[in-house]
Amino acid sequence: MKLKNLYVIALMAALLSSCGSVKNVAYLQNSDEVDLALSRVLYDARIMPKDQLTITVSTSNDAAAAPFNLTVPTPYTVTSRSTYSQPMLQSYLVDNDGYINFPVIGALHVAGLTKSECEKLILGKVRPYMAETENPIVTVRMSSYSISVLGEVNRPGSYQVGREKISILEALAQAGDLTIYGVRDKVKLIREDANGQKDIQVLNLNDANLINSPYYYLQQNDIVYVEPNTVKARNSSIGASTTLWFTATSILISLTSLLYNVLK
Repeated sequence: MKLKNLYVIALMAALLSSCGSVKNVAYLQNSDEVDLALSRVLYDARIMPKDQLTITVSTSNDAAAAPFNLTVPTPYTVTSRSTYSQPMLQSYLVDNDGYINFPVIGALHVAGLTKSECEKLILGKVRPYMAETENPIVTVRMSSYSISVLGEVNRPGSYQVGREKISILEALAQAGDLTIYGVRDKVKLIREDANGQKDIQVLNLNDANLINSPYYYLQQNDIVYVEPNTVKARNSSIGASTTLWFTATSILISLTSLLYNVLK
């Protein structure tokens, strides 16, 4: 009878431990309670100071667009002799005040604009320099869109975002997801605005309302930090084996005390 009671108590402890771990680990747990209509907004990245932009002006007459498409030669070596490959388009660095120096036009303030807004701005500036029969097309791309993921993830580092749109869940997926030691409900997002002001937001991956957050999609140069839980913190100071020993000893003492009080 005493042995049966011991098995029952051990099973209950295991079940409680299992439920607690699932509650702390699973993402977007209350998804059935979230109003998905609030997330029906297409995200469009905005240009920030220090962004690198690639801007192309296309026309039916190449000569008409040539003054607006600055190129730089790309050197490579053939049989120990330097030569040049197909020229590449000149990129434009957005300065701290949000301006680029565009050929013929001069200084243009582009910080805070979306790509579409920037394209319309440049199109309006170059059209007067072309014949009325021309229908120029302006294409803007961000060549420096990157984010960083640090802390308790499997592959920390900086990641380039080719399509200029990435959610925090996609960023964590690129970093190999959180380790078992990562704190899911206190992920920190560090963001800098166009004026250099830093902002730190704490995000809860367990809460499905995350998808309605204005921080669900990351901006260029965002930093995501996943802090370690208390188990990892203890492991870092006294070692995993020592922690496991103390944990097992503590559980054994607690169970022994509980059994003594129940079965005496």
